[in-house]
Amino acid sequence: MNTSALSPVSLDIETLQQAYRSARLTPSQVVERVCEAIGDDAHHAWVHRIAPDQLRQRARELEQLDPASLPLWGVPFAIKDNIDLAGVPTTAGCPAFAYTPERSAFVVQRLLDAGAIAVGKTNLDQFATGLNGTRSPYGACLNAFDRRHVSGGSSSGSAVAVALGQVSFSLGTDTAGSGRVPAAFNHLVGLKPTCGLLSTRGVVPACRSLDTVSIFALTAADAQQVYAQALGQDAEDGYSRPAQPHGFDFGSGRPWTVGIPRPGQLEFFGDTAYATLFADAVERARALGAHIVDVDFEPFFKTARLLYQGPWVAERYQAIRDFIDRQPDAVFPVTREITLGGAKLLAADAFAAQYRLRELQARCEPVWRQVDVLLTPTAGTLPTLEQMWAEPVARNSDLGLYTNFMNLLDLAAIALPAGFRPDGLPFGVTFAAPAHQDQPLLNLGRRWQASAEGAQTRLGATAHRLPAKVHTTLPAVPSGQVQVAVCGAHLQGQPLHHQLTTRGARLVERTTTAACYRFYALAGGPPQRPGLVRVDRGGAAIEVEVWELPASAFGSFVAGIPAPLGIGRTVLADGRSVAGFICEPAGVVGATDITAYGGWRAWLQSQAA
Repeated sequence: MNTSALSPVSLDIETLQQAYRSARLTPSQVVERVCEAIGDDAHHAWVHRIAPDQLRQRARELEQLDPASLPLWGVPFAIKDNIDLAGVPTTAGCPAFAYTPERSAFVVQRLLDAGAIAVGKTNLDQFATGLNGTRSPYGACLNAFDRRHVSGGSSSGSAVAVALGQVSFSLGTDTAGSGRVPAAFNHLVGLKPTCGLLSTRGVVPACRSLDTVSIFALTAADAQQVYAQALGQDAEDGYSRPAQPHGFDFGSGRPWTVGIPRPGQLEFFGDTAYATLFADAVERARALGAHIVDVDFEPFFKTARLLYQGPWVAERYQAIRDFIDRQPDAVFPVTREITLGGAKLLAADAFAAQYRLRELQARCEPVWRQVDVLLTPTAGTLPTLEQMWAEPVARNSDLGLYTNFMNLLDLAAIALPAGFRPDGLPFGVTFAAPAHQDQPLLNLGRRWQASAEGAQTRLGATAHRLPAKVHTTLPAVPSGQVQVAVCGAHLQGQPLHHQLTTRGARLVERTTTAACYRFYALAGGPPQRPGLVRVDRGGAAIEVEVWELPASAFGSFVAGIPAPLGIGRTVLADGRSVAGFICEPAGVVGATDITAYGGWRAWLQSQAA
């Protein structure tokens, strides 16, 4: 089949699904395009490719199904070769270690069940130990933009395959930055979910207590779709946990606060172009409504050093202990040296490191009372292959400066494209937030990409651009927040406003009710309170503030409201209905009708005049 006419089609999920909906493409045509795009694999991105006839068979099977019934119908994806795909060898980057699983990994099966097409297994730093992509017997995986530079690792092939437009998305793993560094070096979105939200059953462990499956995509909207399908608690995975409500959605366009490292704590290893690009990224965040504050990153950096200088290296040894003890020479020299170092550690060292980690966690925790999200470079520079090979341990350590602390501190993170150096190589930033904030990070990623201009709208290393319009994807996890409209003593600056702020409430908007209310100044106090009463006719629009607070705090807020007031539903000017203050009819007997003032503040000002 001649597929040359198909080559220009972008494989981002939105564009691909539009082509499917309009019948301009079929899954059978797409798998031909995928095989052509991979070609001779000049970047060493692949370890094992599914035979073309098998891909064609999978496409034909999907074509017998209703595309609308499967959210990822016909979407091709790649799998890092430390994640199981049934019937295909898993090597973890070590041929002597290889085995062929009977079952696919939990997340892989969920994606297959959603209609995605598994194209094959991708190259990686052996046993997922490294952030550079050069530690593989299948060849150093080469950067999608310039093959003289590293691709990032350990999920190197997964990133490069997406960046080159060979697949729509891919799975990686991320223990120390393996799902973010390759994203930055190949101009991709890299989602490192909260640990435990995507099952790691069927994944060869690196550090099992810290590992997470990651997602590479051309757009944050694509990553959001994949995340929604992969998400799910796995009863067979002891580290799996259910997603919790995410709370304040700093990706929704409301004011938000971003913490960045203090100027003296930023390190770019002499890469002045990366330093300039990070400064530009900070201004871009400010343009998106962020309030920028400097944060002391020293406890974060100290936490990062624990990952390879502490007993978590022993977890890497434990993961392949039987194999490496029997066949040490089958392991890459650098990987072998790092892994066998874990055999020398004592149980006492593990306890000492846990104590130290708790101390550092306690020092990092107050930051989240100041900021909603952290913003850092994903990596401080992008080294050449020669630089990496000359000093493999030191250069790899450089790459983990801004990433190694994340899982030890139980953070979620998203790596996003953030421009190009003058030589055309990409730069990326990472936004990080506490556990279970994955959805706000994805929403922020969508806003971030929508604000891109010029070359920054490029998808990976392809010639394609960000889709002009993306279909809305429903959140994978509810926010766990309750919106409440206040109209009197709980307004900002009023005597009872603290009852909101002490419960973590945030202002959503200042607006008015629909024009169907009468407004009264009630007897009693202090403090003085108004009563809002809905009427069938003769009503007016009344000033309100809509605040959002955690559902877990809403009950205690309501319990403190005295009669004749209570909480019911308030209709806003745009027709939405939110929780809001209501007043019992008996409460307005003898009260002063102040509807004509249009709001509590205006009436208070009239009384003070």
